[in-house]
Amino acid sequence: MNILYIDIDSLRPDHLGCYGYHRNTSPHIDAVAAEGLRFANCYTSDAPCLPSRSAMTTGRFGFHTGVVNHGGERSVMYNYGKERAFFDNWTQPNWASQYKRNGYHTVAFSPFAERHGAWHWYAGFMEIHNTGGGGQETANRISPQVTDWLERKGNDEKPFFMWLNVWDPHTPYRTPKEFENPFKDEPIPEWYTEEIRQKHWEQPGPHSAQEVNGYTPKPQWMFRHKDSTINHLQPQQISSLDEARKMFDGYDMGVAYADKHVGIIIQKLKDLGLYENTAIIISADHGENLGELNIYGDHQTADKCTHNIPLIVKWPGVTDERKGQVDSRLLYNVDFAATSLELSGPCDLSKWDGTSFAQTIGEEAPHRDSLVLSQLAWCAQRSARWDHYLCIETYHDSWHDYPDYMVFDLDADPHEQHNLAESRPELLEKGKSILTEWKANCLETARIKEDPKDTVIAEGGPLHAREHIPEYIERLHATGRGEAADRMVAKNGIPNCY
Repeated sequence: MNILYIDIDSLRPDHLGCYGYHRNTSPHIDAVAAEGLRFANCYTSDAPCLPSRSAMTTGRFGFHTGVVNHGGERSVMYNYGKERAFFDNWTQPNWASQYKRNGYHTVAFSPFAERHGAWHWYAGFMEIHNTGGGGQETANRISPQVTDWLERKGNDEKPFFMWLNVWDPHTPYRTPKEFENPFKDEPIPEWYTEEIRQKHWEQPGPHSAQEVNGYTPKPQWMFRHKDSTINHLQPQQISSLDEARKMFDGYDMGVAYADKHVGIIIQKLKDLGLYENTAIIISADHGENLGELNIYGDHQTADKCTHNIPLIVKWPGVTDERKGQVDSRLLYNVDFAATSLELSGPCDLSKWDGTSFAQTIGEEAPHRDSLVLSQLAWCAQRSARWDHYLCIETYHDSWHDYPDYMVFDLDADPHEQHNLAESRPELLEKGKSILTEWKANCLETARIKEDPKDTVIAEGGPLHAREHIPEYIERLHATGRGEAADRMVAKNGIPNCY
């Protein structure tokens, strides 16, 4: 059985048709979901990009690998030091390596390792195709490389395990100019209102309503090298609902364009006679906040919007009896990585945090009672996710002026508008207890007996919370948000900046 893992960067499930979205963003992905099994409560253990994919490939939380940040000491794997044998224990039992050990031809199509200096991610791949754009390439530059490979090698004697990255929904939103906006006459999500927009306009934070693209409306890096063949769809500020529409349309167009090329790749599988013998897994490294918590077009928090990811699995002989069904069990991305290994042959999960549910994938069954989600690259936060609740603890607010604790009822309030931390103290205490127990368990099983969060905080906060801060504090004062700036400086200090 071939295995194709399609990793669509920044893809949040509730903007896919098969997860109930009102716009037709994903007909080809929806078709796979109709033939397979859709998971509603899959979460990345660590976010955003570098921590998430490091966890996925090693099967272990960032707490154990040490990779939790986008820079600084805790953006690289813990060093094994004198205990390191001929091979280190991060790469040998990892996802791709175990497929290779079981006779798979392992191949990756992605610029991810170069984009983040994450060379450990290549471990176990026999072929590495850097698609060349550093994560800014659109899917029309990726799918031809994949279809060419399938024509040349897809029917070789060995089955293949392919990890394919598609980047189109990632900020800044852009699609080729020939791809017209199919959503221009369709309403934006109804939860987002002018009242919410005005409230956010008065609040601080990078990628907030007044600074959609970071710490300023128009940062140099984003506009330095524009491709004349690409429509750049990112608004600079959410100064009106029309500007909010640009954000929603830009993101949804990225999803739709990625979906178009997923369809091209799947059609190639069919044309080559590979479709019926290929397990197709569609997921993401993380989701995207589209106004939630006053974050516009980015992935900065340990909340549902950043951590909840789609997981769609069409696995011949495994998911056939659950065709078109929804599975609601709580699970991490690393749990499905473990499950896929167990479904494929002998595997060693003894060092993994991910746990397999291969034995119960054919039925609706519980897997975990709760999850802990970590974000230490933008905000420094951890959250507890259980039942239909989320409790977020904030250690550094990345200049968003968040309270120390936020609690949300995700059934009643999926876009996280109403903090219940004060009105529902029993939920706050439950969340705290989950976080405390999880940390104790992680320390007990860790080779390095430290919490990587403490290193991040000691460095002055997450990487992205240390960029351009003096200038941003001045900007907050100049734009009527000085009181919030003063509170945050008193709480966080002003770090040494790059």
